[in-house]
Amino acid sequence: MQGRNAYVYRPDFGGRFPVLYLFDGQTAFWDERAPYGASLRLGELLDAMRAPLIVATVECDKHDRLSEYSPFAFTSRFGRSAGRGKQFMDWMTGTFKQQIDGEYPTLSDRAHTYLMGSSMGGLMSLYGLARYPQIFSRAAALSPSLWTDPVGCEELLDALPADARLWLDYGEVELRQHGKNQARALRMAEEKLARRAGCEFHIIGGGRHDEASWRARLPQVLAFLEITANEP
Repeated sequence: MQGRNAYVYRPDFGGRFPVLYLFDGQTAFWDERAPYGASLRLGELLDAMRAPLIVATVECDKHDRLSEYSPFAFTSRFGRSAGRGKQFMDWMTGTFKQQIDGEYPTLSDRAHTYLMGSSMGGLMSLYGLARYPQIFSRAAALSPSLWTDPVGCEELLDALPADARLWLDYGEVELRQHGKNQARALRMAEEKLARRAGCEFHIIGGGRHDEASWRARLPQVLAFLEITANEP
């Protein structure tokens, strides 16, 4: 992924740490670098928690995010996706993970390797957990773009390992703004996750499809992933 910035957050205290691989690095930490002026401000939250966690992220392909962040080819009002999600995940789980594990004090095993993303990044979090079970054990999919291929997303949910932990959510406000494909896919996801131990589906009251809404629920998401505050 040449020509893009990658960002790594690490605690300021000693030890070896789990790693959260995050999509859309441009919106991870700083409002001034986010395309729409708002970020997750994840570093601020983790600093306040003194969380024992490394976060590794890289900026998306700003010219073709739909293709890079989808395992499915599709055409929509947002554009056409060539479905290059597997190519990106192969790079993330290969070259990028090897670099992170080589340069930082990581706990590199599956039990300590997680995924998180929103929108198309949320779709990729689901995809990564389902199709790369040897790498990831937990994931958070915030407002995932299940509308891209409801049948394909159903197959991903069916493919989740028995011990996988998945948080999948959607905002109440954004839910009213999307079409039938998304609503159908979300009903399907809710039904399937309700039958799985260790997985949760949430409709977030007042939630919108933006960084401010995703940022507001990060404490819940991190708690679900068992990333907790570290007492000084």
